[in-house]
Amino acid sequence: MKTLEIIEPEKRAVSGENVIQLPFGLLGFETVKNYVLLSNPGEEPFMWLQMLDGTHQSFLVVSPFLVSPEYQPDIATEDTGFLGLSSPADALVVNIVTLRGGGQATVNLKGPIVINRHTLIGKQVIPNNVAEFTLRHPLPVA
Repeated sequence: MKTLEIIEPEKRAVSGENVIQLPFGLLGFETVKNYVLLSNPGEEPFMWLQMLDGTHQSFLVVSPFLVSPEYQPDIATEDTGFLGLSSPADALVVNIVTLRGGGQATVNLKGPIVINRHTLIGKQVIPNNVAEFTLRHPLPVA
């Protein structure tokens, strides 16, 4: 059985066993289906969700629970079924970070990326309680 492995950039050995598949892609990148999650200890808690198709662009991502501990996205039954999630522990949730001018950064809490840790199938979802969240949640200043 596969399990999610976050790869350090120096160990860029990407195999079929650590490729995350997003069958619907991401908003604006619907044609890109294969990604890998990269981490660098010096950049924690941030990670990179890197495209394996096409341009190999990357998205800076972070666990929303580190940014907003009260974050509780209500994921639709249709989405949890599609992803094959039987418990919250089966899911890895990350959100895209946007770097803005003046050294500011925000996190999109309206469109989390939910990945089944065992099958490596993921989907960017819109939570049922999306109205409670913002597209530009400010990152706390370190």
